[in-house]
Amino acid sequence: MDQQQPLVSIITPCFNAGPYIDRTIESVMSQTFQNWEMVIVDDCSTDDTRERVKSHAAKDGRIHLLELEENSGAAVARNHALDFATGRFVAFLDSDDCWKPEKLEKQLQFMQENGYAFTFTAYELMSHEGKRLNKIVAAPAKIQYHDLLKNTIIGCLTVMVDRQQTGSFQMPNIRTRQDLATWLLLLKKGFTAYGLNEELAEYRTGNPSISKNKWKALKMNWFVYRKVEKLNLVKAFWCFSHYAVHAVAKRL
Repeated sequence: MDQQQPLVSIITPCFNAGPYIDRTIESVMSQTFQNWEMVIVDDCSTDDTRERVKSHAAKDGRIHLLELEENSGAAVARNHALDFATGRFVAFLDSDDCWKPEKLEKQLQFMQENGYAFTFTAYELMSHEGKRLNKIVAAPAKIQYHDLLKNTIIGCLTVMVDRQQTGSFQMPNIRTRQDLATWLLLLKKGFTAYGLNEELAEYRTGNPSISKNKWKALKMNWFVYRKVEKLNLVKAFWCFSHYAVHAVAKRL
């Protein structure tokens, strides 16, 4: 590793990701920025996910596999990875998504040149089979707390956080939308999320897992508004209506 460059810890929870995890790991190994560690937490997969990760880890010491003793959900998996991670910067990448080769290099430069603590990028949609859909989710210049309540446009696979500025943090232990709850937590502390409007990641759509189930996502967004953020009914409905419109627009 280049000790002149900061270490970026990549947080990857996985569960039965056998069909996708090789491509995900390979997209990290292909990064032009190479001072990274990838912390993969297996949430009791029943397929060959662990074996595939172990194969990569045996060839590259920057890849670490942690194994949970019982199925606990993505929040617990990510928090285990955050506890293990040693990098000043942390980035998030789910086990079925991918990065473009210059993702880390360009985003880290964007953060360092501007002193940003919390950033995200635009990303491209791909099908469940991994085919490009020629659809881009753009990144606005910046997002603050009340903006994110109305438009959950920050893609987890694009986020990078400077823990030297934010301090250590954990994700709320909820089964889904824990990423949204985490970004809201950071924004409530006074940080702004700055967007790099370049598509540097690929998001897989159509996955039947809990994080991709649209109906559950709607219900969990409402849960975040009411139970996590404790918005009153009127404000929660107002934010939810804006969120629903933006969610549909992202897929058009």
